[in-house]
Amino acid sequence: MRLLRPLRLLLLALPWMLPPAPVAAEATPLLALPGYPGLRPEDRGNVERFLRMNTPRVLALGADGAFGWRSGGGTAEEVERAALESCRRRGRGRACEVAVRDLAVLAPGLAPVAPWTPLPPPPGTRIGGEHHDTMPDGRFVWWGAAQAAGVVVWAHGRGPEGVDSRGLQPQSWTRHFNNAGYDVWRFDRHPDEDGLNRAAAWLRDDLAALRARGYRRVIVAGQSRGAWNALQALAKPGLADVVIAMAPAAHGLEDSPIFRRQVEDLRRVLLAAAAGGAPAARVAVANFRDDPFDADPETRATVLRDFAPRAAAFLLLDRPEGFTGHVAGGSVRFNDRFGACLLRFATAEAPPNAC
Repeated sequence: MRLLRPLRLLLLALPWMLPPAPVAAEATPLLALPGYPGLRPEDRGNVERFLRMNTPRVLALGADGAFGWRSGGGTAEEVERAALESCRRRGRGRACEVAVRDLAVLAPGLAPVAPWTPLPPPPGTRIGGEHHDTMPDGRFVWWGAAQAAGVVVWAHGRGPEGVDSRGLQPQSWTRHFNNAGYDVWRFDRHPDEDGLNRAAAWLRDDLAALRARGYRRVIVAGQSRGAWNALQALAKPGLADVVIAMAPAAHGLEDSPIFRRQVEDLRRVLLAAAAGGAPAARVAVANFRDDPFDADPETRATVLRDFAPRAAAFLLLDRPEGFTGHVAGGSVRFNDRFGACLLRFATAEAPPNAC
């Protein structure tokens, strides 16, 4: 198979057997996938897109540049079958082999050379307490504080009626950051103990601990209640360099007695962020159409825009066309449309103020 032979030669040339050590993002076999010999130039963008997808994910490669991939949407076995079938269709029925499964780059037929997988976080990396954990997410490449460009701390939402949201995979747009050399951690809270201000205090403590571990840039991001907690972290200057809040909410649905307090409470959170006098961190917020947790979309957008001059940089994705509902930020479409822009906003010397 003309593709697989140069693919194997490339894999043999990669540093499979080097001693465990942090490596730069551009040097990993996983992120070198778009440069595999035999892959058509017009298809490299498709492979790059695969690398920005959440797990479970599989990339299959075959002859004459055939490839296929799938991400999510079923069990690991279903995803693998779909990727292989897609590759076989592109290759007109010829055999395909799994080249990547989740984070592992596989080398079919290359035994005894082992597959490449990223090093796991060292034991004892977790931060937290009795009712919460802040920990690296093993579904993302681990760089380590000394080598990483920074860290993204992802805060999940608060599930209705005590649903346990711990362990949920961060939204896929965070893959842009991981592929750029950022570690991705989860801020998980026990649903029975996940009080608004209690969680905010936990998060502030854990961000300070991550800063003390040597991360050069600290980004806190979240969905819904986790996004609200991320904004609350701004009250203590120096904890976060960047906050990315997806549909921040902390007041329930319309039948909640505190629902109508949302806008004023948001205003207070943002005023607390500005109280220190120095510019707050870079802040990006996404609001979506038809979000049942958004009490007053127009006024909320105004409050956020009023805060913009107090931030080091500000980006508001205000009800973008084609995105509806409270969890629109978790969609593949959002990842494709806004993921790269959020990375630029968080990391570029001159961050964009629009996407």
